[in-house]
Amino acid sequence: MADTLAGLTPRQWAEPSLCAGWSVQVTAGHILDGAEQTPARFMKSMTANLFRFNTMMDRVARRTGALPSIEIIERLRVTAGTTNHPPAPVMAMLGEIVVHGEDIRRPLGLPGHADTEALVRCLDMFSGANFPVGGKRIAGLRLVASNLDWSINDGPEISGPGLSLLLAMVGRQAGLEDLTGSGVAELRRRMVAAD
Repeated sequence: MADTLAGLTPRQWAEPSLCAGWSVQVTAGHILDGAEQTPARFMKSMTANLFRFNTMMDRVARRTGALPSIEIIERLRVTAGTTNHPPAPVMAMLGEIVVHGEDIRRPLGLPGHADTEALVRCLDMFSGANFPVGGKRIAGLRLVASNLDWSINDGPEISGPGLSLLLAMVGRQAGLEDLTGSGVAELRRRMVAAD
């Protein structure tokens, strides 16, 4: 992720990401926040934001996103070997990098960058998650990755690249663009209803 960010122009840093209301720079700030997170820091921030999770995420991402881009990149590189994480499963950190990496790359027309094992683990994790993204979104729909040995559920089928399935699973409309099958319309309906 740090290498991707290091290759961006100032104009690209200012572009909107797939995270509603966040620029690429704010999304990069959010990634850095997660990479530097500890359970104590997380609880202190939650308390300061009256336990409003979304409010906290937005405020912290915007504050960190206001840092110079070079500082975000350098601090992200430093965290690559750390083992700290928020009070969530360690796999959540992998999900943060894979999903938010796509939130940055897709709008900029950059190719996806998740290796097969990481992508399969994220698909498995998010398909069963209920907070802060909903696995309920895909209940009763069969998802089949066309470029991986991965599928889940029964029902009307949705097929496409694993990264696109993952994005749609976590509520990104852009993920639907590469998907086909009889279940796509229902997934789109659920995504709109959740907004």
